[in-house]
Amino acid sequence: MQIWVGLGNPGPRHAMHRHNVGFMAVDVIGEMHGFGPVQKKFQGWVQEGRIGSEKVLLLKPATFMNESGRSVGEALRFYKLGTDALTVFHDELDLAPFKIKVKQGGGTAGHNGLKSIDRHCGPDFRRVRIGIGHPGHKERVHGHVLGNYAKSEQDDLVQMLGAIGAEAEWLAQGDDPRFMSDVALRMQD
Repeated sequence: MQIWVGLGNPGPRHAMHRHNVGFMAVDVIGEMHGFGPVQKKFQGWVQEGRIGSEKVLLLKPATFMNESGRSVGEALRFYKLGTDALTVFHDELDLAPFKIKVKQGGGTAGHNGLKSIDRHCGPDFRRVRIGIGHPGHKERVHGHVLGNYAKSEQDDLVQMLGAIGAEAEWLAQGDDPRFMSDVALRMQD
């Protein structure tokens, strides 16, 4: 079994924030791959399903971003899984908007959700970094991250989320390069 975590903040006022793109990604994956109903579990919301031959649990922590690790740690312990079974979808300031990069382990780059997971579970988990771009000045980061996607970005957002969902089977199989390549190809259409 794999656990795929989307990072975000709960509640309707946060729904379209750039910081919630991880929530959006797992929602689309669950929808596109016919996952079961949403259940409250592990201080969050979970959906169970299959992507190809792989069993996947989608998790959206309801703990708010800064405490995501509590929810993730609880799920890993329940299923007796290590961080090798964990994939985290999150927003990434250091990537151009709508670019996707996958990496194993690494630092947190100041991302509070990643810091919390690192603190509760360790750093050796796979990350699907979803570019939101940098606003240019450090003092504008907070507003950018916690700001809604602009109307002019909606089409690109929908296309990117659809590409993530459509190519998720490569992630489930552990073929990260193929996932990144095929998502990028879909974004060129």
